[in-house]
Amino acid sequence: MDKELLAAHVEEVLREAGFSTSDRCYLRPRSFDLAARRDDQFLFLKILSNIDGLNERTALEIRRLAKHLLASPILVGEKTRDQYLERGAVYFRYGIPTLSLFTLADCLLEGALPLVYAAHGGLYVRIDGDRMRQIRLARGISLGALATELGVSRRTISKYEVEDMDTSVDVALKLEEIFNEELIEPVDPFQTEAVAEVKGPVTDNILRLLLEIGFEVVPTAQAPFNAITREGKLVVLTGVGKFSQSIIKKARLMSSLSSVARTKSVVIVDGETKLECIEETVLIEKRELEDIDETRDFEDLVAEKKSK
Repeated sequence: MDKELLAAHVEEVLREAGFSTSDRCYLRPRSFDLAARRDDQFLFLKILSNIDGLNERTALEIRRLAKHLLASPILVGEKTRDQYLERGAVYFRYGIPTLSLFTLADCLLEGALPLVYAAHGGLYVRIDGDRMRQIRLARGISLGALATELGVSRRTISKYEVEDMDTSVDVALKLEEIFNEELIEPVDPFQTEAVAEVKGPVTDNILRLLLEIGFEVVPTAQAPFNAITREGKLVVLTGVGKFSQSIIKKARLMSSLSSVARTKSVVIVDGETKLECIEETVLIEKRELEDIDETRDFEDLVAEKKSK
């Protein structure tokens, strides 16, 4: 299945699951392909037929964007190397949870989270170690007896219980058979570890004006906007550039993304324009920005232009 067909199927699953989706990102370079929201669940999706096509730099940008916009980064793919992704398993590519189309559908349509995750050496599961220990003690089963039945060491059993050490699928199923209880914990691909933030310098002159006003500015390299600008609860997808057809396309895509992300969308035009807005994206001339001293004035200008 090529990427375009896979992306169409992903959008179909999202719509069926009650998500609103942004326009697909068609501007290059692009780190992610689609944004989707269902109530407070917000997803940044990258779609690749072969997940090995995602490089570390792009993955880092997706994770940074997701962190600042309170989203879950997800990679949807078909295969890795020459193997197809297993249904019901979570893979990871540079820290981004990776699912097949069928696993995504199971999660979003059926609420069935995966029980298995892939790592070096095979497929693994997570054991509820505390529950396992409680059941073992209640039934009077010693560490040694359980270890013998499983064919592992006492230390391994102790690690399952105390350190929540993950194990192979075979061992986990054997444990559940011994205790006749469910011990495998599902893997939630939408709960991910936040990326450590390494802030680089803001080199763009227009974005530096926003810094001087008092905004936090997070520059981007591969997104359809140039920065995420924020101050308190105000979050703005921010684009910069001279007025042109490419800026109009960028503003339209930013408008779609901001609607799903529940942010503002602004393009700072280096020059003049007679337009106040392009769809939901507000256009502010650089000279207007230079007259602003506080973030509140910026917010008021955005509201004024939208009202027109």
